[in-house]
Amino acid sequence: MPITREIARRVLEIEADSIRKLVSRLDERFERAVELISSCRGRVVVTGMGKSGIIGRKIAATLNSTGTPSLYLNPAEALHGDLGMVVSGDVALMLSNSGRTRELVALIEPIKRLSVPLIALLGNLDSTLGEAADVVLDVSVEEEACPMGLAPTASTTASLALGDALAMAVLERKGFSADDFRTLHPNGQLGFKLLRVEDAMHKGDEIPKVRTDALMRDVIYEMSRKGLGVTSVVDGDNRLVGVISDGDLRRQLEKDERLLTRTAGDCMTKSPVTVRAKEAATAALALMEKRRITSLMVPDEEGRIVGVLHLHDLWRLSEYF
Repeated sequence: MPITREIARRVLEIEADSIRKLVSRLDERFERAVELISSCRGRVVVTGMGKSGIIGRKIAATLNSTGTPSLYLNPAEALHGDLGMVVSGDVALMLSNSGRTRELVALIEPIKRLSVPLIALLGNLDSTLGEAADVVLDVSVEEEACPMGLAPTASTTASLALGDALAMAVLERKGFSADDFRTLHPNGQLGFKLLRVEDAMHKGDEIPKVRTDALMRDVIYEMSRKGLGVTSVVDGDNRLVGVISDGDLRRQLEKDERLLTRTAGDCMTKSPVTVRAKEAATAALALMEKRRITSLMVPDEEGRIVGVLHLHDLWRLSEYF
């Protein structure tokens, strides 16, 4: 194997091994950390220097995006005024491989004075931070993946992985749902994946709708007025019984010169393809592409029409997201 691939293989194996060994360390200390974060009335203040600080920023971002208010505090800046970001009711999460990082050690006393619980992710439990923390989580590694044993690699990977484990355990403990996630991710591809049919469908007066006894000239007028290339056909109780599309009109005009004198009930396609309002928009898009149709009717539990979803609306939304 070429030397470059051999180095890469070694790095990946060392880092993967560092994560695997974390599994056996998931004990009551981890449970206590989850409890402290889940019950936090303020913010989770994450702090660390250097590479640990970069990992800390990511952990704070993950907590924020899964419903736990968090912030990253640069420990050096904290010692020059930014400590005001920490208030009673917060929880502090410190990251340090050595457990003796000078800037973090200097934060212990003011954090304790605020009665803020301190959770530490440490590579060295027998350290100043290890003795001061309320909860210590062991992220020590046997070796770094750096060939010189100097650059933080396996140690930062272990901290990142355990930070993710903490965030996901807290998410579960707090009952954070897909709806909650959707609220915090209104844009981007995540936002589109969580979009529901009801968020994109045409509602109310925008719904093209005719009764079964409507004459076809009135059907054409309704389709033209609403501009969706389709209309729903409903009975006297507003229950969906069929659809008429532009394609239906073209095909029937070719073979029926008296089409305009017929009714919607005579010309409609019965048992139209439907989708529920709470269905994922991505699933609706896949259904339309599979069935090669441009619109889906959206009935409620009793079969009454509550919306129409058009393919172009989803395409437009996917581009926006």
